[in-house]
Amino acid sequence: MNLSPIPKTLAELEQIIITCRRCPRLVAWREEVARTKRRAYQDWTYWGKPVPGFGDPQARVLVVGLAPGAHGSNRTGRMFTGDSSGNFLYAALHRAGFANQPTTTKREDGLALRDMYITAVVRCAPPDNKPAPAELANCLPYLLEEMRLISTVKGIVALGSIAYKQITSVYRSRGASFEELPFGHHVLLQPDGDFPWVLASYHPSRQNTQTGRLTIAMFDQIWQTVNRLLEEAPTQP
Repeated sequence: MNLSPIPKTLAELEQIIITCRRCPRLVAWREEVARTKRRAYQDWTYWGKPVPGFGDPQARVLVVGLAPGAHGSNRTGRMFTGDSSGNFLYAALHRAGFANQPTTTKREDGLALRDMYITAVVRCAPPDNKPAPAELANCLPYLLEEMRLISTVKGIVALGSIAYKQITSVYRSRGASFEELPFGHHVLLQPDGDFPWVLASYHPSRQNTQTGRLTIAMFDQIWQTVNRLLEEAPTQP
């Protein structure tokens, strides 16, 4: 899928994303969830649309997740907002200096990111958190446009194996040269040339955080490494 017209700004891209209906299964699911709601959120008006990226348009760090949560981002309309994954993520980003506050519940709560932009490989909540290959392909142009429009990016943090595979696939298609490393927590790819580095992390899903597969200390290590890599990056003339 090629975007036409090509967006000139992130704001233009956001408007394209939130009107997308290319994946019938995802459209049906996100709208069904928004209509039936979870009992705890019966008073909410769910977002129920594709979720655009969020953050600093001059970011040096691009964080790429999997997809909106059915009752998180699909409800609030902002990446990683309104569920346990977001609570775990933004607390860590606040500790590392990338977020102005450690908690977030809705789009209008004052959360701001510094030097970071958060996005995902799929923009609609998928059933069982499992997007189909065709759905990943349909959403890929949006991620590519974000990578083009945020020209200041020095590094990418891939949250989860699917995000990691998508980023490395993009790099291979663009001729990047790098050691092929399997996904793992704190795996770092440093391609030759002008390609941003890629740091892999376990996704801050409830399944990972509540089982101890991803601990607070392990997640903090990711953002400590990000800060170190940014400090080591050469300054632009």
